Amino acid sequence: METVDVLVVGAGLAGLHTARRLALGGLSVLLVDRRSSLATGIRTTGIFVRRTLDDFDLPGRLLGPGVREVLIYPPSRRTPVRLVSDRDEYRVADMPGVYAHARAAAEAAGVRVRLGSRYIGVAAGLVRFAGADPVAARFVIGADGARSRVARDLGLDVNRRFIVGAELVHPIAPTGRAPVFHCVLDPRVAPGYLGWVIDDGRHAHVGVAGSPAAMRSGLRHLLDSFAADAPGRAAPTGPIERRGGPIPVGGVLRRLACPAGLLVGDAAGDVSPLTAGGLDPCLRMSDLAAAVTAEFLRTGDEGVLRGYDGGALRARFRGRLLLRRAFAGIRSPLLAEAAVAFLHSPAGQAAAARILFGDGSFPDVSVHRPTPLRA
Repeated sequence: METVDVLVVGAGLAGLHTARRLALGGLSVLLVDRRSSLATGIRTTGIFVRRTLDDFDLPGRLLGPGVREVLIYPPSRRTPVRLVSDRDEYRVADMPGVYAHARAAAEAAGVRVRLGSRYIGVAAGLVRFAGADPVAARFVIGADGARSRVARDLGLDVNRRFIVGAELVHPIAPTGRAPVFHCVLDPRVAPGYLGWVIDDGRHAHVGVAGSPAAMRSGLRHLLDSFAADAPGRAAPTGPIERRGGPIPVGGVLRRLACPAGLLVGDAAGDVSPLTAGGLDPCLRMSDLAAAVTAEFLRTGDEGVLRGYDGGALRARFRGRLLLRRAFAGIRSPLLAEAAVAFLHSPAGQAAAARILFGDGSFPDVSVHRPTPLRA
C-alpha cells in the first residue's frame, strides 16, 4: 500500500498551491483529482485582483491586459457609474494555462499528481478511491470544492450559504482598446449578486450569479437572456465554452482543521462574502494551511492546529457579511435602480471604489501563522 505524509484531494488552485508548499518543505505529497484533465471542469472566471498580483508570482504570459475601468449598470442599463483607477486593478487569467503552470511547479517540487482518481472516503488514515487501491496518509487536505466530501468525512464544518454562477467564455477579435469590467446590478437576471462582462484581450467572459432559490427560470436561461444584450460584450469568433458552479458566500468556516486533516479553498469557505472572489483568499489561506500542516506533522502538537482557526478570521468578516446580506436583499429592479443612483453620489462612489479597488476584500492571514515550536 502506498503511504504518504499528506494527501491533497482536489487539484484546483488551492490544492495545487498547498501541495507545492508542502513538498518544498520536504514532505511526501500525493495530489489527486477526479478529473482526467485540469483544463476541464473550470468554475472560475479567473479574475485576479491587484493585491494578488503584487503578492504572488503569476506568469505574465498567462494574464490579460490590466483593467482600470469599471462600469456599474442599473437594470435599465442607462447611465452607468464609472470608476477609474490609476493602477491596473484586475487581470483576467488563462485558467487552463494557470492550472498547467501550477501543476508543473508542484511536480517540480516533488508532488505526485494523480488525475482520474475519484475520492470515496477516509477513515483512520486510510483514503479510498473508486477503482483504485487505497492510500495511507498521515494527513488529508480537502481542496475538493464548495460541497466538500472531505469536510464531512473529517467531521469539519461545511458550507451552508451559496450563490450559483455561470458564464460563457469565447474568443473575440482583438480591439486594441483597454478592457473594461462591466457589472450589471439587475435582480431579474442575477438576484442577490450581479451580471458581468470582462475580457482578457483574447476571450470574453459573460456571466451571471445569484441566489439559486430566486432563479426560478433556471440559471442557463438567465445567462442566455443576459448575454443576448450584455453591455460591452464582443461578438464570438469561435466556440463558446460554458462554466459554472456553486460559490460559498458564508465566510470562512469556523472549524477548518483536526488531527486527521484540514480544508482549503472553496471547501474552507475561502471566498470574500461580499465580492464572491476566491482566487486571492485561496492562495493566502493555502500558504497558512501549508505552514500549519508542516508544523503539526513535525511536532505532533495538536495545539498548532489552532493557528488555522476560522473563528478568529470570521471576526474580521462581520462588515462584509452584513453587506452581503444587504446585497442579497436587492430583489426588485426599482431597488437596484436606487442602489446604483446612490453610487453616483460622492459617498457612493467612494464606497464602491473602496470595495472594487481596495486591498481589504479578504483579511490578511499572515498574523494568524503559528509561531514555530522549539524542538
